[in-house]
Amino acid sequence: MTAMNLTAVKAIYVFEMKRTFRTLLQSVVAPVMSTSLYFVVFGAAIGSRIDQVEGVSYGAFIVPGLIMLTVLTQSVTNAAFGIYFPKFIGTIYELLSAPASFLEITAGYVLAAATKSFAIGLIILGTAFFFVDLNILHPLWMLTFFVLTCLSFSLLGFIIGIWAGNFEQLQLVPLLVLQPLIFLGGAFYSVSMLPDFWQTVTYFNPVVYLVSGFRWSFYGLADVPIGLSLFAILAFTGICIGVIWLIFKTGWRLRD
Repeated sequence: MTAMNLTAVKAIYVFEMKRTFRTLLQSVVAPVMSTSLYFVVFGAAIGSRIDQVEGVSYGAFIVPGLIMLTVLTQSVTNAAFGIYFPKFIGTIYELLSAPASFLEITAGYVLAAATKSFAIGLIILGTAFFFVDLNILHPLWMLTFFVLTCLSFSLLGFIIGIWAGNFEQLQLVPLLVLQPLIFLGGAFYSVSMLPDFWQTVTYFNPVVYLVSGFRWSFYGLADVPIGLSLFAILAFTGICIGVIWLIFKTGWRLRD
């Protein structure tokens, strides 16, 4: 087994991070400002009408969901655009002919996308302290779920970027699929607040397990067992890696 070409990983990673700094306003400032508006609207306006959810003030209760909303969306978007542009301008062929394996190419793009979304998530977490009183009961678990979510959904975004044939398709999944799943995944409410039928339906939404596990790390509150949440994100990560390996093995959408 050959050692990983870390030079290739570093070259892709540095290039992607430099692209982020060139578009800092769009990449960082915009998502942070939009999430701050959520704090104002949901935390102040709606929070004034909903006192507490399971013993936690509503403004604090929605913080993990808001962070997940931004992190999931940014992870997918950053990774998708990162690999789509080489396809769009034709440099993907140079990348494929370089002495770099699928694992090294994937690692460069995915780590860059995960770094961006992780940084944005940390900024939003810091911003939340200006709006509500936060208490993180399990900081190590919070960090674990945080990192795994950034990595797994960056892998998903990488797959979407390869699949997309144009800019419309590139934005289709994050806008029409991912965000509805997040909003219906308990980001702004507890699943226990729903009628029994809709609780059952909600458990088929994979985002529920991510939001539940992340919220548990803050307040010890979970809609599903913490072990199941961890298993769900690890299984999702493994599936994404398997799909990417298959894409590079067959050349699907890469050599079209």
